[in-house]
Amino acid sequence: MAEETFDPGSELAVRRRKLQELKRRGEDPFKIDRFDFTHRAAQIQAEFDNLEGQPVVIAGRLMSKRTHGKVSFAHVRDSSGEIQIYASVNDLDEEQYERFKDLDVGDIIGVNGQVFKTRRGEITVKITSHTLLAKALRPLPAKWHGLKDMDLRYRRRYVDLIANPEVRQVFVTRSRIIQFMRDYLTKEGFLEVETPMLSPIAGGANARPFVTYHNALDMQLYLRIAPELYLKRLIVGGFEKVFEINRNFRNEGISTKHNPEYTAMECYQAFANADDVMRITEEIISGAAEKVTGSMEITYQGVELDLTPPWPRVTMLDAVKKYSGIDFSTIKTAEEARRVAQQQGFDIPDRAGWGQVLAEVFDAAVEPNLIQPVFIVDYPVDISPLSKRKPGDPEFTARFEPFIFGREMANGFSELNDPTDQRERFEEQVRQKEAGDDEAHPLDEDYILALEYGLPPTGGLGIGIDRLVMLLTDSASIKDVILFPTMKPKD
Repeated sequence: MAEETFDPGSELAVRRRKLQELKRRGEDPFKIDRFDFTHRAAQIQAEFDNLEGQPVVIAGRLMSKRTHGKVSFAHVRDSSGEIQIYASVNDLDEEQYERFKDLDVGDIIGVNGQVFKTRRGEITVKITSHTLLAKALRPLPAKWHGLKDMDLRYRRRYVDLIANPEVRQVFVTRSRIIQFMRDYLTKEGFLEVETPMLSPIAGGANARPFVTYHNALDMQLYLRIAPELYLKRLIVGGFEKVFEINRNFRNEGISTKHNPEYTAMECYQAFANADDVMRITEEIISGAAEKVTGSMEITYQGVELDLTPPWPRVTMLDAVKKYSGIDFSTIKTAEEARRVAQQQGFDIPDRAGWGQVLAEVFDAAVEPNLIQPVFIVDYPVDISPLSKRKPGDPEFTARFEPFIFGREMANGFSELNDPTDQRERFEEQVRQKEAGDDEAHPLDEDYILALEYGLPPTGGLGIGIDRLVMLLTDSASIKDVILFPTMKPKD
């Protein structure tokens, strides 16, 4: 990258000259490798009665500074919050005071001082000495709260976090949601595990993968699109309850609900079925809501939602009939399904099977109407290659997806454990891939081999953590809940 040039009168240039002067005096702040502090800002605020008049040492970023002749006020922010500091020529010698005045907003400083309260009642630290710990060579945006360029906020998340405490709180909440999920599953007896991110086969879901290459092994590898098949291998191996919280990668479009890499939780329980993991789904989502908001009744984008279990269950057939008027139970062939759906104005791929047509109509006509929590159940076999057939109705599977605010929040089912049926479904997926479906599931011989050793009846679940965080932090875009979302580089 070419070296930047600055207008000699600009603030950027002024800050660099200040740094050069510090170095000339032998006071390079970047050579300081640690600083011992005694208190955080929030602790001083909370414990003022005990700390009044006592010495404290704090450290943080200078967020504001107001100089009035021989006295100055400023605010320092650390990870707990902000606190006011007060500098006076009466408490510092003139040289020290001038150096304090020379600080810039954004600088990282350490402060020794005493706790007191101003005449206006603000808890403050009166400075007895200060240390510049890192020089901020770029100024913070003066009016970041009014900035309309969301693209810049996502690209410079570090500045967004400095200037906007509410953004930082979103990610604190995200951490609490993940911790709740981990604690819940651990309490339920699940074992946390890790499975490969790189695999010779991109399996576990229908999606277009990212492809990479391993030079030493001279082989093509894929970033995983889901950990499902590895986790079920662990159930075969004798672990009865396992879960993983980690990244998945899908080489697909970007939107307010999609990012090429995202975080998901997947869990699998032996000797359980879809009903069991639906209970887990309700309890995790509603429990996380109560943990971070204090209630199972929340407001998202101005809409009141009640996440209290149990959630209603509606078959995909019934939902499609209600919102589109098409009764797929009376339609027996793929050709007729395509014709009827196209006549109703739905955009249907020319080679779509019966189940795919049903799903396409569902996505277009039904999904936007599913505002309050609901489980959509009984998905067609041809769009559920890893799900067990529904007892008594083999054209459908014991699969479910919960929807909230018109968005799929999770996916779960009774796992297909018949190796013969699994091979047939994989082979059908291969035929679809050969016909041009880039998202069709590949044939995984090793997974079929694992099934031949015996997979007990198993219930499986995957929850998209990013969408859950969006819901519980009232965030409109998935980019708002991912610290560093995928962005196209600027020229």
